Amino acid sequence: MRRKKVFWFASVVVILIAIVIFTCDSIIHNAAKGKLYADLKSIPYNKLGILLGVPKFKKNGDKSMYYDNRVAAAVKLLQDRKIKYLLISGDSSSERFNEPYSMRGDLIAAGIDSSVLYVDYLSTRTYESIRRLKEIYGQDTVTIISQAPHNERALYLASKEGIQAIAFNAVELKGVQTWYTTVHEKLARVKVFIDFLFDKNPAYTDPKVKLPDN
Repeated sequence: MRRKKVFWFASVVVILIAIVIFTCDSIIHNAAKGKLYADLKSIPYNKLGILLGVPKFKKNGDKSMYYDNRVAAAVKLLQDRKIKYLLISGDSSSERFNEPYSMRGDLIAAGIDSSVLYVDYLSTRTYESIRRLKEIYGQDTVTIISQAPHNERALYLASKEGIQAIAFNAVELKGVQTWYTTVHEKLARVKVFIDFLFDKNPAYTDPKVKLPDN
């Protein structure tokens, strides 16, 4: 009898977790409708784009195609004049994971003028990248650049911060790595609501940064 009770309790917990994950995923997915673009010709112009960071190399030392595709998407937007300036936001907590530094270097190597690039080295999560975009950089309109699932989450975060945002989808990957990223993304979407519920907002003490007005 006791084993049966444990089984039913575990079953209820699993069902509740599945409902929570499904609900959070659906809310964020639906909120992004009409804001995602994969075609350069159709995406509207915004003065500023924000490139969300990702490590250049995987843990096994291989190059990350998420990184390459994200940088390539930013290059396209700048070269096609769909954005004028780019804020590169990511984790710089270690030399290996200095995402903004690596991205800035590769953008310049691709022919992008360094004068249009700005760097936020202090955002370790997407949650911080979006909140700092508003609180430190004073921006309320932006084009977000990442892969589609990540863009959906960032768009939801932007809407909660009162930022008018659209997103440009970098090329997505297929295979085992995509499966792992999908699972991670589903859990990250639940974390979005936990963050807002408990208002886990770091105290930003660094100075405000003014970006160009034109």
